[in-house]
Amino acid sequence: MDWELIGSSIGPIVLGAIQGTIPLTAASFALGLTIAVLLALARISGVAVLSAVARAYISIIRGTPLLVQLFVIFYGMPQLGITLDPWPSAIIVLSMNVGGYAAEIIRAAILSIPRGQWEAAAMIGMPRGQALLRIVLPQAARVSVPPLSNTLISLVKDSSLCSLILVTELFRVAQRIAAPSGEFLLLYAIAGAIYWVICLVLAFGQDRLEGRLDRYAV
Repeated sequence: MDWELIGSSIGPIVLGAIQGTIPLTAASFALGLTIAVLLALARISGVAVLSAVARAYISIIRGTPLLVQLFVIFYGMPQLGITLDPWPSAIIVLSMNVGGYAAEIIRAAILSIPRGQWEAAAMIGMPRGQALLRIVLPQAARVSVPPLSNTLISLVKDSSLCSLILVTELFRVAQRIAAPSGEFLLLYAIAGAIYWVICLVLAFGQDRLEGRLDRYAV
């Protein structure tokens, strides 16, 4: 065990997580949730065109590998005259991917809210849009916390694929250190351990959030 290499490598890899993996995950998840809400609302809108477009989008995202999506945007789009830097490419693709998966989670959560909630809002003269924002979506948010948290944890791990389009994040830093030293097993194990720690922190946060929301469960 090369303890000197371990000691000199942990700092840069952790910094790669702080400066790369975590911001990339946070930005992509936030944008992805926005896309997911819009897609979910389109699916349940009753407007045939919107529902069909949302359904097609979700089908394409869920039916193609994330790695292929990354390569299409970063390496394929320049052939159409659209060239994006690694970071914007990564955020766009990860956001689109999260949106495709989370849309069905949010749609299911909205549909799980009893119809009586809508009817009660209508009885007091509340418009449908206002009922959605003030009554249905808050309840749906509580229902969707566990599966969305799992999506976030998966996103942390999926962000490692962005190293293949030259994004400097946790795993790419580990690759750079491992290349000259030849200690691939050791450096990749360290990277894996840091991913694990990040996921443990997120899982702990999920448990705390679920506990808080359960206080308001009826």
